[in-house]
Amino acid sequence: MHELWKLKKYILRYKFHYLFGIIALIIIDLLQLLIPRVLKAAIDRLATGEIGLFGLKYYFLIIMLIAAGIAIGRFFWRYLLIGSSRRIERELRTDLYAHLLTLDFSYFDTHKTGDLMAHAVNDINAVRMSLGFGFIILIDVFILGIASLIMMFNISATLTLFALIPFPLIAIISTRFGRLIHHLFEKVQAAFALLTERVRENLSGIRVVKIFVQENNEIEKFKNLSNEYVVRNKRLIRIWSLFFPLIIFLGMTGQVIVLWLGGRYVIFGDISIGSFVAFIAYLQILVWPMMAIGWTINLFQRGAASQRRLNRIFQERPKILSGQNRPDEFKGEIEFKNVTFTYQNKEVPALNNINLHIKAREFIGITGPVASGKTSLVNLLLRLYEPQLGKIMIDGYDIKTLRIDTLRQNIAYVPQDTFLFSDTIRRNIAFGNESAGEEEIIRFAKIAHIYDEIMQSPKGLDTVVGERGVTLSGGQKQRIALARALLMNRPILILDDAVSSVDAETELQILNAIKSELKNRTSIIISHRVFALQDAQRIIVLDKGEIREQGTHYELVRMGGLYSEIFRRQQIEMKLGQI
Repeated sequence: MHELWKLKKYILRYKFHYLFGIIALIIIDLLQLLIPRVLKAAIDRLATGEIGLFGLKYYFLIIMLIAAGIAIGRFFWRYLLIGSSRRIERELRTDLYAHLLTLDFSYFDTHKTGDLMAHAVNDINAVRMSLGFGFIILIDVFILGIASLIMMFNISATLTLFALIPFPLIAIISTRFGRLIHHLFEKVQAAFALLTERVRENLSGIRVVKIFVQENNEIEKFKNLSNEYVVRNKRLIRIWSLFFPLIIFLGMTGQVIVLWLGGRYVIFGDISIGSFVAFIAYLQILVWPMMAIGWTINLFQRGAASQRRLNRIFQERPKILSGQNRPDEFKGEIEFKNVTFTYQNKEVPALNNINLHIKAREFIGITGPVASGKTSLVNLLLRLYEPQLGKIMIDGYDIKTLRIDTLRQNIAYVPQDTFLFSDTIRRNIAFGNESAGEEEIIRFAKIAHIYDEIMQSPKGLDTVVGERGVTLSGGQKQRIALARALLMNRPILILDDAVSSVDAETELQILNAIKSELKNRTSIIISHRVFALQDAQRIIVLDKGEIREQGTHYELVRMGGLYSEIFRRQQIEMKLGQI
Protein backbone atom coordinates (compact mmCIF):
# COMPACT_ATOMS: atom_id res chain seq x y z
CA MET A 1 0.00 0.00 0.00
CA HIS A 2 3.01 2.30 0.28
CA GLU A 3 2.55 3.20 -3.41
CA LEU A 4 -0.60 5.16 -2.51
CA TRP A 5 1.38 7.10 0.12
CA LYS A 6 3.09 8.88 -2.78
CA LEU A 7 -0.25 10.59 -3.45
CA LYS A 8 -0.06 12.51 -0.16
CA LYS A 9 0.89 15.74 -1.97
CA TYR A 10 -2.43 15.63 -3.83
CA ILE A 11 -4.41 14.82 -0.68
CA LEU A 12 -2.74 17.67 1.20
CA ARG A 13 -3.92 20.13 -1.47
CA TYR A 14 -7.49 19.25 -0.52
CA LYS A 15 -6.86 18.65 3.18
CA PHE A 16 -9.75 20.87 4.26
CA HIS A 17 -12.15 19.16 1.86
CA TYR A 18 -11.09 15.82 3.31
CA LEU A 19 -11.21 17.15 6.87
CA PHE A 20 -14.76 18.53 6.65
CA GLY A 21 -15.87 15.53 4.59
CA ILE A 22 -14.56 13.17 7.27
CA ILE A 23 -16.31 15.21 9.97
CA ALA A 24 -19.60 14.98 8.03
CA LEU A 25 -19.09 11.23 7.57
CA ILE A 26 -18.38 10.70 11.28
CA ILE A 27 -21.51 12.68 12.23
CA ILE A 28 -23.61 10.50 9.91
CA ASP A 29 -22.11 7.32 11.35
CA LEU A 30 -22.89 8.51 14.88
CA LEU A 31 -26.44 9.41 13.86
CA GLN A 32 -26.87 5.90 12.43
CA LEU A 33 -25.78 4.51 15.78
CA LEU A 34 -28.50 6.52 17.57
CA ILE A 35 -31.37 4.80 15.76
CA PRO A 36 -31.00 1.41 17.59
CA ARG A 37 -30.93 3.29 20.94
CA VAL A 38 -34.16 5.07 20.03
CA LEU A 39 -35.71 1.73 19.02
CA LYS A 40 -34.55 0.16 22.31
CA ALA A 41 -36.16 2.90 24.37
CA ALA A 42 -39.40 2.79 22.35
CA ILE A 43 -39.76 -1.01 22.48
CA ASP A 44 -38.92 -1.27 26.18
CA ARG A 45 -41.47 1.43 27.05
CA LEU A 46 -44.07 -0.24 24.81
CA ALA A 47 -43.41 -3.58 26.50
CA THR A 48 -44.02 -2.06 29.93
CA GLY A 49 -46.99 0.03 28.75
CA GLU A 50 -45.32 3.32 29.64
CA ILE A 51 -46.20 5.00 26.32
CA GLY A 52 -49.18 5.20 24.06
CA LEU A 53 -49.90 6.56 20.57
CA PHE A 54 -48.51 10.01 21.35
CA GLY A 55 -45.28 8.52 22.67
CA LEU A 56 -44.86 6.52 19.45
CA LYS A 57 -45.26 9.73 17.43
CA TYR A 58 -42.52 11.27 19.54
CA TYR A 59 -40.07 8.43 18.72
CA PHE A 60 -41.17 8.45 15.08
CA LEU A 61 -40.33 12.18 14.89
CA ILE A 62 -36.90 11.60 16.44
CA ILE A 63 -36.09 8.86 13.89
CA MET A 64 -37.27 11.11 11.02
CA LEU A 65 -35.07 13.97 12.24
CA ILE A 66 -32.10 11.61 12.48
CA ALA A 67 -32.83 10.37 8.94
CA ALA A 68 -32.97 13.98 7.67
CA GLY A 69 -29.62 14.70 9.34
CA ILE A 70 -28.13 11.60 7.71
CA ALA A 71 -29.43 12.69 4.28
CA ILE A 72 -27.96 16.21 4.60
CA GLY A 73 -24.65 14.92 5.93
CA ARG A 74 -24.46 12.31 3.17
CA PHE A 75 -24.73 15.08 0.58
CA PHE A 76 -21.82 16.95 2.13
CA TRP A 77 -19.49 13.99 2.52
CA ARG A 78 -20.16 12.86 -1.03
CA TYR A 79 -19.54 16.36 -2.36
CA LEU A 80 -16.37 16.88 -0.32
CA LEU A 81 -14.77 13.42 -0.40
CA ILE A 82 -15.90 12.08 -3.79
CA GLY A 83 -15.43 15.57 -5.25
CA SER A 84 -11.86 15.70 -3.94
CA SER A 85 -11.07 12.30 -5.42
CA ARG A 86 -12.32 13.59 -8.79
CA ARG A 87 -10.13 16.68 -8.50
CA ILE A 88 -7.12 14.54 -7.63
CA GLU A 89 -7.93 12.33 -10.63
CA ARG A 90 -7.88 15.43 -12.85
CA GLU A 91 -4.55 16.65 -11.43
CA LEU A 92 -2.95 13.21 -11.55
CA ARG A 93 -3.98 12.74 -15.19
CA THR A 94 -2.70 16.23 -16.05
CA ASP A 95 0.61 15.56 -14.28
CA LEU A 96 0.96 12.23 -16.07
CA TYR A 97 0.35 13.89 -19.44
CA ALA A 98 2.77 16.72 -18.63
CA HIS A 99 5.40 14.21 -17.47
CA LEU A 100 5.07 12.16 -20.65
CA LEU A 101 5.77 15.30 -22.68
CA THR A 102 9.09 15.72 -20.84
CA LEU A 103 10.36 12.24 -21.76
CA ASP A 104 12.78 11.58 -24.60
CA PHE A 105 11.93 10.10 -27.97
CA SER A 106 13.80 6.95 -26.94
CA TYR A 107 11.17 6.30 -24.24
CA PHE A 108 8.36 6.29 -26.80
CA ASP A 109 10.43 4.07 -29.08
CA THR A 110 10.10 1.29 -26.49
CA HIS A 111 6.64 1.95 -24.98
CA LYS A 112 3.36 1.42 -26.79
CA THR A 113 0.78 4.17 -27.06
CA GLY A 114 -2.03 1.81 -26.01
CA ASP A 115 -0.22 0.96 -22.80
CA LEU A 116 0.23 4.64 -21.98
CA MET A 117 -3.46 5.27 -22.74
CA ALA A 118 -4.41 2.48 -20.32
CA HIS A 119 -2.36 4.23 -17.63
CA ALA A 120 -4.16 7.51 -18.29
CA VAL A 121 -7.64 5.93 -18.18
CA ASN A 122 -7.92 2.66 -16.26
CA ASP A 123 -5.10 3.08 -13.76
CA ILE A 124 -6.02 6.62 -12.78
CA ASN A 125 -9.67 5.58 -12.38
CA ALA A 126 -8.58 2.80 -9.99
CA VAL A 127 -6.50 5.29 -7.98
CA ARG A 128 -9.47 7.68 -7.85
CA MET A 129 -11.73 4.93 -6.50
CA SER A 130 -9.26 4.12 -3.74
CA LEU A 131 -8.98 7.79 -2.75
CA GLY A 132 -12.76 8.26 -2.90
CA PHE A 133 -14.90 5.27 -1.98
CA GLY A 134 -11.93 3.36 -0.56
CA PHE A 135 -11.23 6.20 1.87
CA ILE A 136 -14.91 6.53 2.79
CA ILE A 137 -15.38 2.81 3.42
CA LEU A 138 -12.21 2.72 5.51
CA ILE A 139 -13.62 5.42 7.81
CA ASP A 140 -16.98 3.64 7.91
CA VAL A 141 -15.26 0.40 8.88
CA PHE A 142 -13.41 2.14 11.68
CA ILE A 143 -16.19 4.36 13.08
CA LEU A 144 -19.21 2.09 12.60
CA GLY A 145 -17.25 -1.02 13.48
CA ILE A 146 -15.68 0.30 16.71
CA ALA A 147 -18.76 2.23 17.84
CA SER A 148 -21.11 -0.73 17.14
CA LEU A 149 -18.87 -3.00 19.19
CA ILE A 150 -18.87 -0.53 22.11
CA MET A 151 -22.68 -0.33 21.99
CA MET A 152 -22.96 -4.12 21.83
CA PHE A 153 -20.59 -4.56 24.80
CA ASN A 154 -22.73 -2.12 26.80
CA ILE A 155 -25.76 -4.31 26.16
CA SER A 156 -24.09 -7.70 26.75
CA ALA A 157 -20.37 -8.44 26.82
CA THR A 158 -20.94 -12.21 26.69
CA LEU A 159 -23.26 -12.02 23.68
CA THR A 160 -20.80 -9.70 21.91
CA LEU A 161 -17.90 -12.12 22.39
CA PHE A 162 -19.94 -14.94 20.86
CA ALA A 163 -20.95 -12.65 17.96
CA LEU A 164 -17.25 -11.92 17.27
CA ILE A 165 -16.29 -15.58 16.83
CA PRO A 166 -16.11 -15.26 12.98
CA PHE A 167 -13.92 -12.12 13.08
CA PRO A 168 -10.46 -13.80 13.20
CA LEU A 169 -11.42 -15.83 10.13
CA ILE A 170 -12.58 -12.65 8.37
CA ALA A 171 -9.20 -10.99 9.06
CA ILE A 172 -7.20 -13.99 7.78
CA ILE A 173 -9.34 -14.40 4.64
CA SER A 174 -9.25 -10.68 3.88
CA THR A 175 -5.43 -10.61 4.06
CA ARG A 176 -4.94 -13.71 1.89
CA PHE A 177 -7.52 -12.74 -0.71
CA GLY A 178 -6.27 -9.13 -0.78
CA ARG A 179 -2.81 -10.17 -1.95
CA LEU A 180 -4.27 -12.43 -4.62
CA ILE A 181 -6.64 -9.70 -5.83
CA HIS A 182 -3.71 -7.27 -6.10
CA HIS A 183 -1.72 -9.72 -8.27
CA LEU A 184 -4.65 -10.56 -10.54
CA PHE A 185 -5.64 -6.93 -11.00
CA GLU A 186 -2.16 -6.06 -12.30
CA LYS A 187 -2.58 -8.81 -14.91
CA VAL A 188 -6.00 -7.42 -15.88
CA GLN A 189 -4.53 -3.96 -16.38
CA ALA A 190 -1.71 -5.35 -18.52
CA ALA A 191 -4.26 -7.19 -20.71
CA PHE A 192 -6.32 -4.02 -21.05
CA ALA A 193 -3.21 -2.14 -22.22
CA LEU A 194 -2.57 -4.72 -24.96
CA LEU A 195 -6.20 -4.56 -26.06
CA THR A 196 -6.14 -0.76 -26.18
CA GLU A 197 -2.93 -0.75 -28.21
CA ARG A 198 -4.39 -3.20 -30.76
CA VAL A 199 -7.48 -1.02 -31.24
CA ARG A 200 -5.41 2.15 -31.54
CA GLU A 201 -3.01 0.58 -34.03
CA ASN A 202 -5.75 -0.85 -36.23
CA LEU A 203 -7.78 2.35 -36.29
CA SER A 204 -4.67 4.37 -37.14
CA GLY A 205 -3.77 1.91 -39.90
CA ILE A 206 -7.33 1.22 -41.07
CA ARG A 207 -6.45 1.99 -44.71
CA VAL A 208 -3.62 -0.55 -44.73
CA VAL A 209 -5.88 -3.15 -43.11
CA LYS A 210 -8.54 -2.65 -45.78
CA ILE A 211 -6.15 -2.44 -48.73
CA PHE A 212 -4.52 -5.74 -47.78
CA VAL A 213 -7.93 -7.31 -46.97
CA GLN A 214 -6.85 -8.17 -43.43
CA GLU A 215 -10.12 -7.33 -41.67
CA ASN A 216 -10.86 -10.95 -40.71
CA ASN A 217 -7.30 -11.58 -39.51
CA GLU A 218 -7.31 -8.42 -37.40
CA ILE A 219 -10.76 -9.28 -36.00
CA GLU A 220 -9.40 -12.68 -35.02
CA LYS A 221 -6.37 -11.11 -33.31
CA PHE A 222 -8.68 -8.69 -31.52
CA LYS A 223 -10.91 -11.57 -30.41
CA ASN A 224 -7.90 -13.39 -28.95
CA LEU A 225 -6.77 -10.31 -27.02
CA SER A 226 -10.33 -9.58 -25.93
CA ASN A 227 -10.73 -13.18 -24.81
CA GLU A 228 -7.49 -12.98 -22.82
CA TYR A 229 -8.77 -9.80 -21.17
CA VAL A 230 -12.05 -11.56 -20.30
CA VAL A 231 -10.21 -14.64 -19.00
CA ARG A 232 -8.05 -12.51 -16.68
CA ASN A 233 -11.10 -10.58 -15.52
CA LYS A 234 -12.95 -13.84 -14.86
CA ARG A 235 -10.07 -15.05 -12.70
CA LEU A 236 -10.27 -11.83 -10.72
CA ILE A 237 -14.08 -11.99 -10.51
CA ARG A 238 -13.93 -15.65 -9.47
CA ILE A 239 -11.71 -14.78 -6.50
CA TRP A 240 -13.83 -11.72 -5.68
CA SER A 241 -17.03 -13.80 -6.03
CA LEU A 242 -15.70 -16.33 -3.52
CA PHE A 243 -14.43 -13.64 -1.19
CA PHE A 244 -17.59 -11.54 -0.93
CA PRO A 245 -20.09 -14.36 -0.12
CA LEU A 246 -17.60 -15.91 2.30
CA ILE A 247 -17.44 -12.65 4.28
CA ILE A 248 -21.25 -12.40 4.25
CA PHE A 249 -21.57 -16.03 5.37
CA LEU A 250 -19.24 -15.43 8.30
CA GLY A 251 -21.15 -12.25 9.18
CA MET A 252 -24.46 -14.09 9.08
CA THR A 253 -22.97 -16.83 11.26
CA GLY A 254 -22.50 -14.21 13.96
CA GLN A 255 -26.15 -13.18 13.62
CA VAL A 256 -27.33 -16.80 13.95
CA ILE A 257 -25.30 -17.16 17.15
CA VAL A 258 -26.83 -13.94 18.50
CA LEU A 259 -30.38 -15.03 17.64
CA TRP A 260 -29.90 -18.33 19.45
CA LEU A 261 -28.13 -17.02 22.54
CA GLY A 262 -29.86 -13.63 22.64
CA GLY A 263 -33.29 -15.28 22.44
CA ARG A 264 -32.40 -17.37 25.50
CA TYR A 265 -31.24 -14.24 27.37
CA VAL A 266 -34.58 -12.52 26.64
CA ILE A 267 -36.56 -15.58 27.73
CA PHE A 268 -34.64 -15.82 31.01
CA GLY A 269 -34.85 -12.06 31.56
CA ASP A 270 -31.10 -11.37 31.34
CA ILE A 271 -31.74 -8.58 28.80
CA SER A 272 -34.88 -6.72 27.77
CA ILE A 273 -36.54 -7.27 24.41
CA GLY A 274 -35.64 -3.68 23.48
CA SER A 275 -31.99 -4.35 24.26
CA PHE A 276 -32.14 -7.52 22.15
CA VAL A 277 -33.62 -5.63 19.16
CA ALA A 278 -30.99 -2.90 19.58
CA PHE A 279 -28.24 -5.55 19.75
CA ILE A 280 -29.50 -7.12 16.52
CA ALA A 281 -29.62 -3.65 14.91
CA TYR A 282 -26.04 -2.93 15.97
CA LEU A 283 -24.94 -6.32 14.69
CA GLN A 284 -26.56 -5.55 11.34
CA ILE A 285 -24.74 -2.23 11.28
CA LEU A 286 -21.55 -4.17 12.06
CA VAL A 287 -22.18 -6.51 9.11
CA TRP A 288 -21.57 -3.60 6.68
CA PRO A 289 -18.04 -2.89 8.00
CA MET A 290 -17.38 -6.64 8.00
CA MET A 291 -18.44 -6.87 4.35
CA ALA A 292 -16.74 -3.58 3.51
CA ILE A 293 -13.39 -4.85 4.79
CA GLY A 294 -13.19 -6.97 1.66
CA TRP A 295 -14.33 -4.16 -0.63
CA THR A 296 -11.89 -1.74 0.99
CA ILE A 297 -9.01 -4.16 0.55
CA ASN A 298 -10.06 -4.73 -3.07
CA LEU A 299 -10.21 -0.99 -3.81
CA PHE A 300 -6.89 -0.24 -2.12
CA GLN A 301 -5.19 -3.25 -3.72
CA ARG A 302 -6.41 -2.15 -7.15
CA GLY A 303 -5.40 1.44 -6.44
CA ALA A 304 -1.97 0.35 -5.22
CA ALA A 305 -1.44 -1.88 -8.27
CA SER A 306 -2.40 0.97 -10.59
CA GLN A 307 -0.33 3.54 -8.71
CA ARG A 308 2.69 1.23 -8.93
CA ARG A 309 2.27 1.20 -12.72
CA LEU A 310 1.94 5.01 -12.74
CA ASN A 311 4.95 5.38 -10.44
CA ARG A 312 7.08 3.51 -12.98
CA ILE A 313 6.30 6.26 -15.48
CA PHE A 314 6.80 9.09 -12.99
CA GLN A 315 10.16 7.59 -12.04
CA GLU A 316 11.32 7.83 -15.65
CA ARG A 317 13.55 10.83 -16.19
CA PRO A 318 14.59 12.44 -19.45
CA LYS A 319 18.19 11.64 -20.30
CA ILE A 320 18.41 14.73 -22.50
CA LEU A 321 18.61 17.56 -19.99
CA SER A 322 18.11 21.21 -20.80
CA GLY A 323 20.98 23.67 -20.49
CA GLN A 324 20.61 27.24 -19.21
CA ASN A 325 21.93 29.43 -22.03
CA ARG A 326 19.38 31.55 -23.90
CA PRO A 327 21.13 33.55 -26.66
CA ASP A 328 19.31 36.73 -27.61
CA GLU A 329 19.73 35.97 -31.30
CA PHE A 330 20.47 32.91 -33.40
CA LYS A 331 22.54 33.43 -36.53
CA GLY A 332 22.34 29.78 -37.53
CA GLU A 333 25.99 28.66 -37.72
CA ILE A 334 26.06 24.90 -37.14
CA GLU A 335 28.99 22.55 -36.54
CA PHE A 336 29.15 18.79 -35.97
CA LYS A 337 32.42 17.73 -34.33
CA ASN A 338 33.36 14.03 -34.41
CA VAL A 339 29.72 13.02 -33.86
CA THR A 340 28.91 9.32 -33.52
CA PHE A 341 25.41 8.10 -32.73
CA THR A 342 23.86 4.63 -32.36
CA TYR A 343 20.15 4.03 -31.75
CA GLN A 344 19.07 2.08 -28.68
CA ASN A 345 19.34 -1.71 -29.13
CA LYS A 346 21.26 -1.26 -32.39
CA GLU A 347 24.84 -2.34 -32.99
CA VAL A 348 25.69 -0.44 -36.18
CA PRO A 349 26.05 3.36 -35.73
CA ALA A 350 23.51 5.49 -37.55
CA LEU A 351 26.18 8.22 -37.77
CA ASN A 352 29.91 7.64 -37.51
CA ASN A 353 32.49 10.38 -36.84
CA ILE A 354 30.58 13.18 -38.56
CA ASN A 355 32.45 16.46 -39.02
CA LEU A 356 30.42 19.15 -40.71
CA HIS A 357 30.47 22.95 -40.59
CA ILE A 358 27.48 24.93 -41.91
CA LYS A 359 27.83 28.70 -42.14
CA ALA A 360 25.09 31.05 -41.00
CA ARG A 361 22.48 31.56 -43.76
CA GLU A 362 24.06 28.85 -45.90
CA PHE A 363 21.83 26.65 -48.05
CA ILE A 364 22.88 23.03 -47.56
CA GLY A 365 21.51 19.99 -49.37
CA ILE A 366 21.79 16.49 -47.92
CA THR A 367 21.22 13.30 -49.88
CA GLY A 368 22.20 9.67 -49.86
CA PRO A 369 20.77 6.16 -50.00
CA VAL A 370 18.02 4.94 -47.66
CA ALA A 371 19.16 4.57 -44.02
CA SER A 372 22.32 6.57 -44.67
CA GLY A 373 21.77 8.76 -41.58
CA LYS A 374 20.14 11.86 -43.09
CA THR A 375 17.23 12.07 -40.63
CA SER A 376 19.44 11.02 -37.72
CA LEU A 377 21.60 14.08 -38.37
CA VAL A 378 18.56 16.33 -37.96
CA ASN A 379 17.29 14.44 -34.89
CA LEU A 380 20.58 15.13 -33.14
CA LEU A 381 20.50 18.81 -34.07
CA LEU A 382 17.02 19.11 -32.52
CA ARG A 383 18.21 17.12 -29.48
CA LEU A 384 15.53 14.51 -29.99
CA TYR A 385 18.37 12.06 -29.37
CA GLU A 386 21.84 12.51 -27.88
CA PRO A 387 25.10 11.44 -29.61
CA GLN A 388 27.32 8.99 -27.77
CA LEU A 389 30.47 10.77 -28.98
CA GLY A 390 31.31 14.27 -30.20
CA LYS A 391 29.37 17.50 -29.88
CA ILE A 392 27.16 19.78 -31.92
CA MET A 393 27.59 23.57 -31.87
CA ILE A 394 25.23 26.39 -32.85
CA ASP A 395 26.71 29.90 -33.00
CA GLY A 396 29.62 28.68 -30.89
CA TYR A 397 27.39 27.19 -28.17
CA ASP A 398 27.40 23.47 -27.43
CA ILE A 399 23.70 22.67 -27.86
CA LYS A 400 23.80 20.77 -24.56
CA THR A 401 24.31 24.11 -22.82
CA LEU A 402 21.27 25.70 -24.49
CA ARG A 403 17.76 25.58 -23.11
CA ILE A 404 15.92 22.93 -25.14
CA ASP A 405 12.89 25.16 -25.70
CA THR A 406 15.14 27.99 -26.93
CA LEU A 407 16.95 25.63 -29.31
CA ARG A 408 13.77 24.24 -30.84
CA GLN A 409 12.05 27.64 -30.98
CA ASN A 410 14.76 28.73 -33.40
CA ILE A 411 14.42 25.76 -35.75
CA ALA A 412 11.53 25.21 -38.17
CA TYR A 413 11.37 21.53 -39.12
CA VAL A 414 9.25 19.58 -41.58
CA PRO A 415 9.80 15.84 -40.97
CA GLN A 416 9.30 12.98 -43.41
CA ASP A 417 6.32 11.67 -41.48
CA THR A 418 3.97 14.64 -41.67
CA PHE A 419 1.51 14.97 -38.79
CA LEU A 420 -1.63 17.09 -38.93
CA PHE A 421 -4.07 17.56 -36.07
CA SER A 422 -7.75 16.80 -36.39
CA ASP A 423 -8.54 20.47 -36.79
CA THR A 424 -8.99 23.09 -39.50
CA ILE A 425 -6.35 23.75 -42.15
CA ARG A 426 -6.04 27.29 -40.79
CA ARG A 427 -5.16 26.09 -37.28
CA ASN A 428 -2.80 23.43 -38.63
CA ILE A 429 -0.84 26.04 -40.60
CA ALA A 430 -0.82 28.46 -37.66
CA PHE A 431 0.24 25.76 -35.17
CA GLY A 432 3.21 27.17 -33.26
CA ASN A 433 2.37 30.72 -34.35
CA GLU A 434 -1.21 31.23 -33.17
CA SER A 435 -0.97 35.01 -33.57
CA ALA A 436 -0.46 34.74 -37.34
CA GLY A 437 -2.89 36.81 -39.39
CA GLU A 438 -5.01 35.75 -42.35
CA GLU A 439 -2.69 37.38 -44.88
CA GLU A 440 0.38 35.56 -43.57
CA ILE A 441 -1.39 32.20 -43.61
CA ILE A 442 -2.59 32.74 -47.20
CA ARG A 443 0.86 33.94 -48.32
CA PHE A 444 2.70 30.86 -47.09
CA ALA A 445 -0.05 28.54 -48.28
CA LYS A 446 0.53 30.00 -51.77
CA ILE A 447 4.31 29.59 -51.48
CA ALA A 448 3.75 25.93 -50.53
CA HIS A 449 1.48 25.53 -53.61
CA ILE A 450 -1.49 24.37 -51.50
CA TYR A 451 -3.71 27.48 -51.40
CA ASP A 452 -5.62 26.83 -54.64
CA GLU A 453 -6.41 23.26 -53.57
CA ILE A 454 -7.55 24.48 -50.15
CA MET A 455 -9.93 27.01 -51.71
CA GLN A 456 -11.58 24.30 -53.81
CA SER A 457 -13.18 23.09 -50.59
CA PRO A 458 -16.43 24.90 -49.63
CA LYS A 459 -15.01 25.90 -46.23
CA GLY A 460 -11.55 26.85 -47.52
CA LEU A 461 -9.07 27.35 -44.68
CA ASP A 462 -11.74 26.34 -42.17
CA THR A 463 -11.96 22.82 -43.60
CA VAL A 464 -11.45 20.17 -40.91
CA VAL A 465 -8.83 17.69 -42.12
CA GLY A 466 -9.87 14.70 -39.98
CA GLU A 467 -7.65 12.53 -37.80
CA ARG A 468 -3.99 12.85 -38.87
CA GLY A 469 -5.22 14.67 -42.00
CA VAL A 470 -6.97 11.55 -43.31
CA THR A 471 -9.10 13.54 -45.79
CA LEU A 472 -5.97 14.89 -47.55
CA SER A 473 -3.46 13.27 -49.87
CA GLY A 474 0.14 12.74 -48.76
CA GLY A 475 1.32 15.63 -50.91
CA GLN A 476 -1.33 17.99 -49.53
CA LYS A 477 -0.39 17.14 -45.95
CA GLN A 478 3.28 17.76 -46.70
CA ARG A 479 2.58 21.14 -48.27
CA ILE A 480 0.42 22.24 -45.32
CA ALA A 481 3.28 21.22 -43.00
CA LEU A 482 5.69 23.20 -45.20
CA ALA A 483 3.47 26.31 -44.97
CA ARG A 484 3.41 25.85 -41.18
CA ALA A 485 7.22 25.73 -40.99
CA LEU A 486 7.68 28.77 -43.23
CA LEU A 487 5.13 30.75 -41.21
CA MET A 488 7.25 30.23 -38.08
CA ASN A 489 10.02 32.35 -39.64
CA ARG A 490 12.83 30.67 -37.69
CA PRO A 491 16.55 31.36 -38.33
CA ILE A 492 17.12 27.67 -39.14
CA LEU A 493 14.87 25.80 -41.59
CA ILE A 494 15.08 22.03 -42.07
CA LEU A 495 13.07 20.19 -44.72
CA ASP A 496 13.41 16.42 -44.49
CA ASP A 497 12.01 15.07 -47.78
CA ALA A 498 9.29 17.59 -47.06
CA VAL A 499 7.62 17.36 -50.49
CA SER A 500 8.57 13.83 -51.48
CA SER A 501 4.91 12.88 -51.94
CA VAL A 502 4.39 15.31 -54.82
CA ASP A 503 5.60 14.79 -58.37
CA ALA A 504 9.06 15.99 -59.39
CA GLU A 505 7.77 18.97 -61.36
CA THR A 506 5.66 20.26 -58.44
CA GLU A 507 8.58 19.74 -56.08
CA LEU A 508 10.79 21.95 -58.25
CA GLN A 509 8.06 24.60 -58.40
CA ILE A 510 7.77 24.61 -54.60
CA LEU A 511 11.55 24.78 -54.10
CA ASN A 512 11.76 27.68 -56.57
CA ALA A 513 8.93 29.45 -54.74
CA ILE A 514 10.64 29.21 -51.36
CA LYS A 515 14.05 30.42 -52.56
CA SER A 516 13.37 33.93 -51.34
CA GLU A 517 12.50 32.49 -47.90
CA LEU A 518 15.86 30.69 -47.72
CA LYS A 519 18.03 33.77 -48.16
CA ASN A 520 17.96 35.08 -44.60
CA ARG A 521 18.14 31.78 -42.75
CA THR A 522 20.30 28.67 -42.52
CA SER A 523 18.55 26.09 -44.67
CA ILE A 524 19.06 22.33 -44.66
CA ILE A 525 17.08 20.48 -47.30
CA ILE A 526 17.19 16.70 -47.27
CA SER A 527 15.98 14.97 -50.41
CA HIS A 528 16.46 11.65 -52.14
CA ARG A 529 15.82 13.49 -55.43
CA VAL A 530 19.18 15.08 -56.15
CA PHE A 531 17.86 17.49 -58.80
CA ALA A 532 15.94 19.24 -56.00
CA LEU A 533 19.31 20.16 -54.45
CA GLN A 534 21.04 21.57 -57.52
CA ASP A 535 20.80 25.18 -56.27
CA ALA A 536 22.28 24.36 -52.86
CA GLN A 537 25.53 26.13 -52.02
CA ARG A 538 26.86 22.79 -50.83
CA ILE A 539 25.59 19.23 -51.01
CA ILE A 540 26.50 16.61 -48.40
CA VAL A 541 26.35 12.98 -49.51
CA LEU A 542 25.84 10.48 -46.70
CA ASP A 543 26.28 6.72 -46.96
CA LYS A 544 26.18 4.20 -44.11
CA GLY A 545 26.33 6.97 -41.54
CA GLU A 546 29.41 8.67 -42.95
CA ILE A 547 30.01 11.72 -45.15
CA ARG A 548 31.22 10.28 -48.46
CA GLU A 549 31.25 13.41 -50.59
CA GLN A 550 30.50 17.11 -50.40
CA GLY A 551 30.57 20.01 -52.83
CA THR A 552 28.34 21.83 -55.31
CA HIS A 553 26.11 19.92 -57.68
CA TYR A 554 28.48 20.37 -60.63
CA GLU A 555 31.56 19.46 -58.59
CA LEU A 556 29.96 16.24 -57.39
CA VAL A 557 28.74 15.27 -60.85
CA ARG A 558 32.26 15.76 -62.29
CA MET A 559 33.69 13.78 -59.36
CA GLY A 560 32.05 10.63 -60.73
CA GLY A 561 31.31 9.17 -57.29
CA LEU A 562 28.15 8.16 -55.43
CA TYR A 563 26.31 11.43 -56.08
CA SER A 564 27.09 11.27 -59.79
CA GLU A 565 25.77 7.71 -59.92
CA ILE A 566 22.53 8.69 -58.13
CA PHE A 567 22.11 11.75 -60.41
CA ARG A 568 22.54 9.78 -63.65
CA ARG A 569 20.17 7.04 -62.47
CA GLN A 570 17.51 9.62 -61.58
CA GLN A 571 17.98 11.34 -64.94
CA ILE A 572 17.10 8.07 -66.65
CA GLU A 573 14.12 7.55 -64.33
CA MET A 574 12.85 11.06 -65.11
CA LYS A 575 13.05 10.42 -68.83
CA LEU A 576 11.11 7.20 -68.31
CA GLY A 577 8.54 9.10 -66.21
CA GLN A 578 9.24 7.06 -63.07
CA ILE A 579 9.80 10.10 -60.83
